[in-house]
Amino acid sequence: MKERVGGFVLMTFIVPMAIVGYLILVVVGFFGPTHRGRAGVRALDHFVNATVFNGYAWESVSSHAWRERHRRWARVVIWCTDRFQRNHCQRANRREQPIVDLALQKGLEKQTIF
Repeated sequence: MKERVGGFVLMTFIVPMAIVGYLILVVVGFFGPTHRGRAGVRALDHFVNATVFNGYAWESVSSHAWRERHRRWARVVIWCTDRFQRNHCQRANRREQPIVDLALQKGLEKQTIF
């Protein structure tokens, strides 16, 4: 229960900042430096993976889709990304899998507060 209350309190501060961050990302995407926009999109990708697809916070949707390629949602993601870049998800997973393995080895997916 403490973790849920703590999470709620934390989210009351993070969600408004996330909305502001998204708006800044839109402006930076059009007018700002490419590296800053790319970093913001990468962070948003990881956020979507963790919240929408129930994945790891340190992994992209593409890498997660390749790991779960037997599932319908993952096949849709792979099909869509292949339209833009052939074997994108497979390459993303090859690049990110060592990070996932290390994070799991260190127990980063376990409860961290209270």
